[in-house]
Order: sequence, then structure tokens, then C-alpha cells
Amino acid sequence: MPDIRVSAAVIVDHAGRVLVVRKQGTTRFMQPGGKPEPGETAAETLIRELDEELSLRVDESDLEPLGTFVSAAANEPGHRVIADAFALRAEPDQVVVQAELAELRWLEPGDRTSVPLAPLSEEHLLAFAWR
Repeated sequence: MPDIRVSAAVIVDHAGRVLVVRKQGTTRFMQPGGKPEPGETAAETLIRELDEELSLRVDESDLEPLGTFVSAAANEPGHRVIADAFALRAEPDQVVVQAELAELRWLEPGDRTSVPLAPLSEEHLLAFAWR
């Protein structure tokens, strides 16, 4: 099964809600992030992707490493995603949908049913938002 390497952010606001996004042309919501460019570290990838996708500017010191997780890819059948995940805090007024994103949602603590979720989010990352 081919691998897709990504960096992903578990972003929680002051009310304990977690941010999920949906890319254009897809149906499942997932943590924001994306694929690395040549020579980027996982943290550098995430910092760049958050700026590009959400206009959210963060420093590496804002990121709490959570580990590396593997799940079936949400949008590429027959692939699996290997994600370096990081936690951080942000508020709704700090993020704006742009680039390839179609929309974002802030999920209330424990909400796993209001939107269709990517396997990585369901199986691994949402647990970190509501620990």
C-alpha cells in the first residue's frame, strides 16, 4: 500500500472545540496540514501549511509534538497516510479558509458524528483534542 507522508495539527480553542477542515472536491473533514516540500521538517511543513490554508501564523515553539500515526488515506483509495501530528491552541477569529480548503468546522468536545471524518482523525487525532 503506497504511503503519503503529512504533517497534521490538532487545533483546540478556549472552549475545547477542535478545528477540522475539508478540502475542495472532497467529502471528509480532517485536521489541517499537508505534505512536505523537499528538505522540510515535519514542523516546518505544518507551519507553512497552516499559513497557506488558514492564514494562521505559528512558531515551532507553539507546536506540541504528539507522535506519528498511520491510517487509511481519506481521499486516495488504496493508500495510507503517515502523519506527524502536533497540538496547538488557536481561536476561531485567527483562521480563514483559503488555498485548497472548501470549509472548516469547530467540533464540540466528543462530537464525532456531525461531519464525515477522515480515518486518521477518527482513529487517532481527535482523542488528543479531548483528553
